[in-house]
Amino acid sequence: MSWNPSLEPQTPDAGNLDAIETVIIPRARDLGGFEVRRALPAPRRQMVGPFIFFDQAGPAEFLTGQGIDVRPHPHIGLGTVTYLYDGEFEHRDSLGTHQMIYPGEVNWMVAGQGVTHSERTSEATRRGESKLFGIQTWIALPESHEETGASFEHHSKTALPLLEGEGKEVRLILGNAWGEKAPVTMYSETFYADVVLQPGAKLPLPDDHEDRGLYITQGSVEIAGDTFESGRMMVFRPGDAITVTAGPHGARLMALGGETMNGPRHIWWNFVASSKDKIEEAKAAWAAGDWEQGRFQLPPGDDQEFIPLP
Repeated sequence: MSWNPSLEPQTPDAGNLDAIETVIIPRARDLGGFEVRRALPAPRRQMVGPFIFFDQAGPAEFLTGQGIDVRPHPHIGLGTVTYLYDGEFEHRDSLGTHQMIYPGEVNWMVAGQGVTHSERTSEATRRGESKLFGIQTWIALPESHEETGASFEHHSKTALPLLEGEGKEVRLILGNAWGEKAPVTMYSETFYADVVLQPGAKLPLPDDHEDRGLYITQGSVEIAGDTFESGRMMVFRPGDAITVTAGPHGARLMALGGETMNGPRHIWWNFVASSKDKIEEAKAAWAAGDWEQGRFQLPPGDDQEFIPLP
């Protein structure tokens, strides 16, 4: 689909850096040759819209026989979003889902009252050298859906709206923006997009969402005369007209935001909830390890190990 010309240059650049509420520098962690950079939650910002967790995974390279092994673990009160630039993951969950994910596709798992899942590099990929680069996010659920039943959706690359033109390519992963709507089932107003900009190309951020931010994964962007390099997240003030301009080598970024929650969320390990009591109940259920009759089950096909309660 071609870019909508009505969204183009009439949108002004941010007049000054006051339009940027927060600049977040992710915390880097080395997981044994595999780097993860966490932008959310941050000391000055727990969420951007409903996005409460934001990790850049990689880029990483693996030798033959190597890969990622995230053992079965639980979630409550959130939806997980996996989106890859390079490589693959093999996803299994306690719903019985067994799904590969490749670049440009989206895995959306709603935990609700509880789900267990694992993510691993497949045996087929381990037969040779491989790469991995992608983004994993958690989206906090509204209180009205925290206790909903777990669910899973996978959408192919071709199912996601693609806007092209004027030096930019925008793939809408979740929610609605720029006049398009992604097919993923959402429980609050959200937008999330993979944006590739050629040198000097401009991107107006949607102005119909309460909270907006962007995270630069490659290259750089200019906002109000200042340059921001990869590995930075910027969060913008509500209501301001914002356009970002790609630097001399272009840029790739994730644009995100949406409706804010009705209050902060409690986060402990892999659990997100509007009350501490819900966290404590989930902790007790996972510690009990009753995989047959309890709140949590292990994924079929990957039920021989799990991550214990910290």
